[in-house]
Amino acid sequence: MWSRVRRWVPAVVIALAALVDLLTPSSVSSAPLLAVAPVTAVSLLSQVGVVGIGLTAMLVQAGLAFLDGSYHWQGDAAVQITLASVTILAVGLNRSLRMQHASASRARYAAEVAQRAVLPSPPSRLGDLQIAARYVPAEDMALIGGDLYVMQETPFGVRAMVGDVRGKGLSAVTAVSVDIGVFRYAADHEPDLPALVRCMEEALLRESQRREGLDATEGFTTALIVQFADDLSQVHIVNRGHPAPVLLHADGRARVLEPEEEAPPLGISGLDAWASPVATHHFPPGAMLLCFTDGVTEARDPAGVFYDPAVRVPRMVQSYLRQTSHFPDPSTLLDLLARDVSRHSGGAPQDDQALLALHRPLPMQDLLARPSPQ
Repeated sequence: MWSRVRRWVPAVVIALAALVDLLTPSSVSSAPLLAVAPVTAVSLLSQVGVVGIGLTAMLVQAGLAFLDGSYHWQGDAAVQITLASVTILAVGLNRSLRMQHASASRARYAAEVAQRAVLPSPPSRLGDLQIAARYVPAEDMALIGGDLYVMQETPFGVRAMVGDVRGKGLSAVTAVSVDIGVFRYAADHEPDLPALVRCMEEALLRESQRREGLDATEGFTTALIVQFADDLSQVHIVNRGHPAPVLLHADGRARVLEPEEEAPPLGISGLDAWASPVATHHFPPGAMLLCFTDGVTEARDPAGVFYDPAVRVPRMVQSYLRQTSHFPDPSTLLDLLARDVSRHSGGAPQDDQALLALHRPLPMQDLLARPSPQ
């Protein structure tokens, strides 16, 4: 609605100037207010529209001067030249603004293409597993960052990874492409998760040797790597320094799957080799595994309180169940989560967020027999 209404702002400014001129003594000039009209049109109208507003302002000024009998060709000619000059300046600013907008649009399109190449969207379904993913950038134009997700169907079951690369900019994007490339290769060839993680660790350490400065000594990736049993009854998880995922049940109950044994992020050089303990959890029908990066867990409200998925996610799902009488699908859940984090932090994301939801649907007979929540 505002996008339609705001186009009338320049005309409202002209009408206001005319009203001021009519209601005040002839010694009071509305010319300065009329000069504002073309300037307000710079970001709202096309070049033709800006010229039209400028000409209208000039005609209104001349008409008002004739109406109250105060027209003087020398003084009013100077006002007309001023209005014409402001209009020409406004046309130049409008042209410059449109060129910048076109340049920004091309940059955004290039960023979207690069994002699809570096961080492709996972399929919406692999076997019986329903999937949804979101990348929520902290800045509108920064569509690519150090957060990542990847899904793959392998000879050993469906495998997925959610990760967060240290740092920003091109070095982080390079690390993301390495992480995803190595995961895709290793996921198809390594029979168990510790071997897969070991392969990734070696690749990241090799990559760090090619870098300079802090990236060579402190570059690392926090990673959550999961594998589902063929019948989806179990999920196996390796957590290397990453925020723990949330396991949601069909009735809205939730449990944070904290690792039993801590392990450092991938790619930290100078440390001894670390084991990658595998945690196995029951994954019942109707359950959903919600994975995210620290852009979620480190989002703070104005009082400095961090977002707590263990508290807010169950509350969010229970509210949705009461309103709709059914469990949210993965895409809807991620939309709800992104909005809830934004609501908690009071505005734009404070850090990039990579979100991944993996859902095992209820069997049709269970879905039909399931009672509505009270």
